Amino acid sequence: MSSRSQTPNTPNTAGVADSANARATDTPHPADTAGASRTAGASVPAGAGPGADGRPRGLRNRFDPAGWSRDLGLGARFAVTGGRQGWTRTVLTAVGVGLGVALLLLAAAVPSILDNRRDRSQDRSVVGWNEEMKPGPTTFLRASGDTEWRGQEIVGNLLRAEGSRPPAPPGVSAMPRPGEMVVSPALRDLLRRDDSGVLRERFADYRVVGTVADEGLLGPAELVYLAGSDRLTEKNAHRADHFGSDGEGEPMSAVLILLAVMVCVVLLMPVAVFVGTAVRFGGEQRDRRLAALRLVGADLRMTHRIAAGESLVGALLGLAVGCAMFLIGRQFIGSVTVWDINVFPSDATPHPALAALIAVAVPACAVLVTLLALRGITIEPLGVVRGGTPRRRRLWWRLALPALGFGLLLPMIGGVSYDAGSDLNTYQVAAGAVLVLVGVTALLPWLVEGFVNRFRGGPLSWQLAIRRLQLSSGTAARTVSGVTVAVAGAVAIQMLFAGVQDDFEKDTGRDADAPRIGYSRGVTDSADAAGTITAIRETPGARDVVARVRASIGEAGVTDRHTQNASVEELFIADCASLRTYYDIGACKDGDVFRSGLSPSSFAKRGASVDITPPGYGDAPKEHLWTVPATARTVAPRADAPADVVRGIVATPSAVPIGDLTDPWLLVDFDTDPAVRDSLERVRNTAMRIDPSAPVLAYADVERNERFEDIQTGLFVGATVTLLLIGASMVVTQLEQLRDRRRLLSVLVAFGTRRTTLAYSILWQTAIPVTIGLALSLAGGAALGVVLLKMVARPVQDWSALVPMVGIGAAVIALVTLVSLPPLWRMMRPDGLRTE
Repeated sequence: MSSRSQTPNTPNTAGVADSANARATDTPHPADTAGASRTAGASVPAGAGPGADGRPRGLRNRFDPAGWSRDLGLGARFAVTGGRQGWTRTVLTAVGVGLGVALLLLAAAVPSILDNRRDRSQDRSVVGWNEEMKPGPTTFLRASGDTEWRGQEIVGNLLRAEGSRPPAPPGVSAMPRPGEMVVSPALRDLLRRDDSGVLRERFADYRVVGTVADEGLLGPAELVYLAGSDRLTEKNAHRADHFGSDGEGEPMSAVLILLAVMVCVVLLMPVAVFVGTAVRFGGEQRDRRLAALRLVGADLRMTHRIAAGESLVGALLGLAVGCAMFLIGRQFIGSVTVWDINVFPSDATPHPALAALIAVAVPACAVLVTLLALRGITIEPLGVVRGGTPRRRRLWWRLALPALGFGLLLPMIGGVSYDAGSDLNTYQVAAGAVLVLVGVTALLPWLVEGFVNRFRGGPLSWQLAIRRLQLSSGTAARTVSGVTVAVAGAVAIQMLFAGVQDDFEKDTGRDADAPRIGYSRGVTDSADAAGTITAIRETPGARDVVARVRASIGEAGVTDRHTQNASVEELFIADCASLRTYYDIGACKDGDVFRSGLSPSSFAKRGASVDITPPGYGDAPKEHLWTVPATARTVAPRADAPADVVRGIVATPSAVPIGDLTDPWLLVDFDTDPAVRDSLERVRNTAMRIDPSAPVLAYADVERNERFEDIQTGLFVGATVTLLLIGASMVVTQLEQLRDRRRLLSVLVAFGTRRTTLAYSILWQTAIPVTIGLALSLAGGAALGVVLLKMVARPVQDWSALVPMVGIGAAVIALVTLVSLPPLWRMMRPDGLRTE
């Protein structure tokens, strides 16, 4: 073993950086040259030396498959037999590519995940009401028993067999009998927890007799129960004879399809950029090795093919690493719930065609990126030419990419419809967005180079950083290119979501001071309604309870119960205290009747007879007349009253016999006392005892489109995973760059450079391209977002929504820089000057 130190010629700081960098990166190392000679010696005479005509054989055999195979194989040998440095570069490349491949495989598994979840959801669903179906051996009654526990949704099905051969629900061997309950494994574990006593009270009337298998669940963490109930009737349940539905649902509108396409583009583009970056790890060491090959007779094209062979090995190993990461991570995917999404490991199976495309595209990308990278480097037998003035990067093709992308999107302005089933050219949208984002990424190296070439002087750490960026601005730009494309895409998609959000949301119009919790169920008579209201009022934690019974009244004399054009008005029944929360009624006593919001042409005039069992409602055999009192006063609804109590006849309980109404419906609004622990859950327990098929719901200020929420949830889930990939890949990239400059850092420390100065220089080397990249991503993403909003004919809603995206990108960079500091301190030790 021998050692040698590389000493710069001049002690000034800028010269230190230049000289050390030139010696560390441009001159072939003796060990590299000797190793290359030994490895390449047997192969060079076969195809690298000059031929009989004096031309290099590499040129003559440029299209020779055997020559390509030989040179690629030689590069593969360098990748796996090049000593510790060769293996380190190969491992780093494999890890970087593997991270990208793992996420690509996860993306390829998304169709399978969605299909399996949809199939199981349809298999366990029950078709809607069928009036013509009569009780039979296979029929059963079913009602929803959905409930919640501390914000977690519990999916419930209440079942009652009507015959001797009812079908078994998916995941269950037999339909549970009355008083029995089958639960999912997650709900079983939840019920066994010490702090779930209130939840156990809710299901006290049922005995757990088994668990639901995977076939009946959407995910392993889903809370599901199937309970047999003898309280189901034709009035509070519907009849069916099988489980399963083959309905496809309403088709998606073009706007929702546009959102879905953009989410896929935004999430997958950073992955492609990182895979392309990972295959260029250790490029400076590779160039020195290629210079050694030139010294022993290899021509330029042969060195390019050898370099491609090295990258190919790293990419193939990356495929293996990525597959291993995916297979190992898939085993734990069931224990992870992100934005309420939870899937079975068996669902995460990549689509075969997409998996095959990944297996072919990743190695091909590695070879293509390597060959393109070597076009700008002159590798000569005595070193890699980097000392001269490099050719300035061309701008025209970098501007042509986003221009072409916008050219594909601009003809679609105003042509994206909200109508369900409307057409959208998804390929044109995806291609346009990809070209714009790729163009934004391609502009980054040109901007970084132009920026750093204009700086001179400044603090020592700044000079070191600027000089390093001047020598290798492309490497610095590649490091942050993934963040640039991720933030640009996120800015565009966030603008699009903000612009169309109002179109998929509906304001419920509820006042901020109105009760926030609601409960509703069908009642049979006044005693039933009064008992329900009293039970809720007496539940610990329930307060401000107001209630009303809602029914319909029809015009007298209409005898055909299926007449569709019969006039109908609303009837509300409540005590005086509850009526005052909805109307300005003034004086009130039991027995009073009021009119509110009725038009002059309404049949429900004072003194008129109305039918409280109107045609087309329920199964009333004949009309039941009731007279509107001549003393009924006209009252106005309060400004904060719910929309469904504005118009109709308003009566107190003794004025109208609730038992004579057709399908009277009780609605209870209330608040809960935050000082009482689990007050809302206790009210849900009360509601379960009264009627297990009637849920307690929290009123929302805004009602959202479910598909819009699903796409938005998918964006959040994918963005979370992508950000993790960005951070992990950037850590690997940063460590690889520090490892390549280990000797340079040791030389600078040996000359007395303070470690804090070097640490600040590393920070500046990261901060400068990051700042330029975030500014570029903000501009490019905003431009793309504006065009997308023009496509759906919507204005920009909120420019401030762009700030969090940029902040997240900056936070990722800061975290990566902090993680790279400990290895930086270790690499600045004097033993970095040692060379084997």
